[in-house]
Amino acid sequence: MSLDLEIIRHPRQLRDFFSLANRIYKSDPNWVAPLIADQKKLLDPKRHPFYENAQISRMLVRRNGLPVGRICAIDNRAHVNYWQEPVGFFGFFECENDPEVARMLLDAAAAWLKPRGLNFMRGPMNPSTNEPIGMLIEGYDMPPMIMMTYNPPYYNDLMEGAGLTKIKDLLAYELRKENISERLLRAGEVLRQRVKVKIRPINVKDLAAEIERVKAIYNSAWSKNWGFVPMTEAEFDHAAQDLKRILDPHLVYFAEDGDRPVGFSLALPDLNVALKHIKGRLFPFGIFKVLYHSRKIHSARVWAMGVLDEYRGRGIDTLLYLETFLNGTKHGYDWAETSWILEDNVMMKRAMEMMGGKVYKRYRIYEKPL
Repeated sequence: MSLDLEIIRHPRQLRDFFSLANRIYKSDPNWVAPLIADQKKLLDPKRHPFYENAQISRMLVRRNGLPVGRICAIDNRAHVNYWQEPVGFFGFFECENDPEVARMLLDAAAAWLKPRGLNFMRGPMNPSTNEPIGMLIEGYDMPPMIMMTYNPPYYNDLMEGAGLTKIKDLLAYELRKENISERLLRAGEVLRQRVKVKIRPINVKDLAAEIERVKAIYNSAWSKNWGFVPMTEAEFDHAAQDLKRILDPHLVYFAEDGDRPVGFSLALPDLNVALKHIKGRLFPFGIFKVLYHSRKIHSARVWAMGVLDEYRGRGIDTLLYLETFLNGTKHGYDWAETSWILEDNVMMKRAMEMMGGKVYKRYRIYEKPL
């Protein structure tokens, strides 16, 4: 049976690009289909600000006309320039359990990247560290949290069979309501007295100014993190517009030294609990299902937490986590995921362990020389 690679250039080809995932996961009770409208925007160089500094090639493999695999090759010049390393990326990978198809996809992505002066291919990035990344390798017994990836267990075998190797693992911690002990509360109070910073909730009546405060911290706080690329103004504003739609003010906190914001924590309600029921289609009737099932959301994901470099090592990160968790439980959240955390981020891992957090999912980034 013949395999054919096609480059996606027309909207009608994107229909097959998206429908492939529905077929691969049709029997998997834990898969949550991403919103197709959001995916279309994320993959459209004319509509998403990421592509002001990047290019993408969207590819599909067919067997006798039927889609059996997909991938995107990504040339992110913002990363190349920021880190001064000639690395290209792949993402949006979906594939049947067929090593030949997987190798064809990954080889095609590598062939597109190599002539651009890139010496390594890394991924999955969808399409950058500011979006969902990584391949799930542990923790298949629960659905993914909002803006986290999910895939069948055999994907790891496909990656290794195509010659890719691990470069970094990302951890997701599970924090349960019952982890809050009297000892932890006392330790938090001691830490508050010692650190002498104010932890306060977001002021939704001053949301525009609060977003500017987050913007001032975000790129600085993550500047040295592995794989991080600073957001442009356009990317940040784009992300803020999306996040405002699902923001819960009980889950967003700032740390301030006097009047100066020095850190923030942003957790999101796990909207996947509701999205699971609409198979990626919000309209015409999916919106009503989302509204109905949103009442059943009792979990949240800490999506971003950052502290300015000169304030690190004081326990401010722990205070932000603790304040988020304590207030979240008061407003109907029974448990939370903190993700993703780099496997070698000792300080963050220590904060999680202090709060009784357990690693319950692990994601992997792969790399291959070109």
